[in-house]
Amino acid sequence: MEITRTFDILDRLNANFKKDDVLSVKRNGNWEKFSTEEYYKTANYLSYGLLALGIKKGDKVASVSNNRPEWNFLDMGISQIGAVHVPVYPTISVEEYEHILEHSDARIIFMSDKALVKKIKPVIEKTPNIETIYTFNEVEGEKSWTEVVALGKENEEKYKEELISLKKNVLPTDLCSIIYTSGTTGLSKGVMLSHRNFISNVISGAPALPIDETMKVLSFLPLCHVYERLLTYVFQYKGISIYYAESMGTLINDMKEVKPDGFDTVPRLLERVFDGILAKGKNLKGFKKAIFNASIKVGLKYEFEGKNGWWYETKRTVLDKLVYTKWRDALGGNVKFIGSGGAALQPRLARVFHAAGINVQEGYGLTETSPLVAFNYYYSGKRKFGTVGTVIDNVEVKIAEDGEILVRGENVMLGYYKNPELTAEVIDEEGWFHTGDVGIFEDGKYLKITDRKKEIFKMSSGKYVAPQAIENKFKESELIEQVMVVGENQKFASALISPNFTLLQDFAKKHHIEFSDRQQLIDHPQILTQFQKEVNSFNKQLGQTEEIKRFKIVTDEWTPESGELSPTLKLKRRFLYKKYNHLLEQIYMPSKNNIIGD
Repeated sequence: MEITRTFDILDRLNANFKKDDVLSVKRNGNWEKFSTEEYYKTANYLSYGLLALGIKKGDKVASVSNNRPEWNFLDMGISQIGAVHVPVYPTISVEEYEHILEHSDARIIFMSDKALVKKIKPVIEKTPNIETIYTFNEVEGEKSWTEVVALGKENEEKYKEELISLKKNVLPTDLCSIIYTSGTTGLSKGVMLSHRNFISNVISGAPALPIDETMKVLSFLPLCHVYERLLTYVFQYKGISIYYAESMGTLINDMKEVKPDGFDTVPRLLERVFDGILAKGKNLKGFKKAIFNASIKVGLKYEFEGKNGWWYETKRTVLDKLVYTKWRDALGGNVKFIGSGGAALQPRLARVFHAAGINVQEGYGLTETSPLVAFNYYYSGKRKFGTVGTVIDNVEVKIAEDGEILVRGENVMLGYYKNPELTAEVIDEEGWFHTGDVGIFEDGKYLKITDRKKEIFKMSSGKYVAPQAIENKFKESELIEQVMVVGENQKFASALISPNFTLLQDFAKKHHIEFSDRQQLIDHPQILTQFQKEVNSFNKQLGQTEEIKRFKIVTDEWTPESGELSPTLKLKRRFLYKKYNHLLEQIYMPSKNNIIGD
C-alpha cells in the first residue's frame, strides 16, 4: 500500500495491524482502550459528520486539546476530506488564541474541557469565522464531539462514496495542517505543512528507531507540537500501540502500569529525572552510596560499541545489576528507546542513560521541516554523543558561510500562512530553508548545533558569545531550573537565574536557613554564596569571554503559562528582557559595589 497522504497511514494500520489497544488513554485512574476498527470507523464517521456540517476541502478546523485518542480520530477525519487541521496548544495566552483563531480562518473548533471553554469562549465570541464549538469532555451548555460522530452515522450512506472520491482527490502536495510556531519573539507564525511534508518524514524517520508492531509507547508531549505528532504518525505507520498518560503528575505511575517500550520527551524532563536520581543518591550511606557514586562516574564515561574496553564493560555489567536496573524499573522496566527533541540534550545525560541501558536518541528539526532533519539512529555509524546524529534520508543539509544550517527536501514547509514575504526570507530561490540555527558537521557526517543565529550576541570587545551552549551547561546544576545568558554590547556576560525552588528550599532546611518568602530566600548570603560556587564551577569550563561575571536570581518559576517559556520550554528572550529590565540595569550599572553575584 503506497503511503502518500497522512490518512493513508490509517488505511495501512487498519489493513495490517488489528489491535484491541491501538490507542489508549487513562481517565479517572482507568485505562480506556480503542481497537483499530473503532479508530478507523470513528475517523470515517467524523469525516461524514464534517461533510454534513458543510466543511469542504481546504476549510480549516481547529483543535485545542490534551493528548487523547479523540485527537487522532479528529485529525484523520479532517484530513480524509481534504480539510486542514489547525492544532493549538492548550497552554498559550489569550492574546495568542485571538491571533491564531482569527488568522487561521478556522470554521469549527474542538476543545477538550470546561476550563478551556471558559478561557477561549470569550475569544471565539469576537472571532466571526468560528461558527461552532464542540467539546471532547461533556461540558454543560456546549455541543459534544459525539454529536458530529452521530451526524456522521446518520449520513454514512449519503457521504460514503463521496468520501472515497474525496480521498482519491487529495494530493500529496495539498495543505494538510497549519501549525503555529510558538516562537521566542512576537506572535506565532502559521507553518503550512502538506501531506508530503509529513509522509516524507515518516518514511525517512521510522528506520531511526528500534520499533515494531509488538511494542507499546507512552505519549505525554503535546500532540499539537509537530515533533510528537510526527512520531505519532511513525508509531501508527509501524503498528505500535499508543498509550496517553493521564497527566504529567501521574507519569511515573502510568509508566509502571503500561511498561512502555519507548516514549518521546524533551531534554528538560530528562534533566529532572536525572536530578531526582542524584537527589536519592545523596541520601544513601556507606556501601550503597559508594556503589551509587560509582554508577554515576562510570556512566559519565560511557562510549558506544564498547570502546572503553572489557574492564569498563565488566564494571558496567556489575553496576547494571546493582543500580541501573532500578533506573529502568522506574520507567516501567521495558524501555528500549527514548526520543529526545525540542532543545539540546546534555551529552552527559545521554552517556549516563545509555550506560544504564536506556537508549536516548536525540534528534533535530523545526516545525518548518516537518520536523526531522537529523537523528541519532539506534545502530552503529549513525550516532555520536554531543551531536544530533546524521541527516535522515531524502533531506539535504549544508552549512552556509556564516555557519547557518540550511535544509532542502520534501520535508520543507509550503510556507507561512498569509505571509509570502516572510516565506521568501527563509526559503531561497534554490529551495534551501534557512533554519536560523548555527552548526557544524563533526567527522564529516554528524550534525552539531552550536546556537541560534539570532541569539548569538557580540560583546563590546567585538567577540561573540553563543548563549544556548552556556545555558545548557549551567542547567547541569540541580539548583538551576532555568537560566538566560545576556551581555550584548557589554564588557562581560551575565545571567538571570530561575532556581529549582523545591531543591533550594531543601538546601535551606538542611543548612538551617530561615526565610519567610522566596525573596528573602534568594537574598540570603549563604544562598548567594552557594550559587556563586555553582557559577564559579561552570566558569572553569568556559572561555574567558563566555564566563558569567555577574548574575541575578529571580523569585519566579519560568513556565509557558506565565510567559517566560514557549510551549516547548524554550526561553522567550524578548519577554524576559522586558520583564527583568530592572535587574539587567542593576547588573550593568557602573558601581564599585556591583561585584560578581551581588
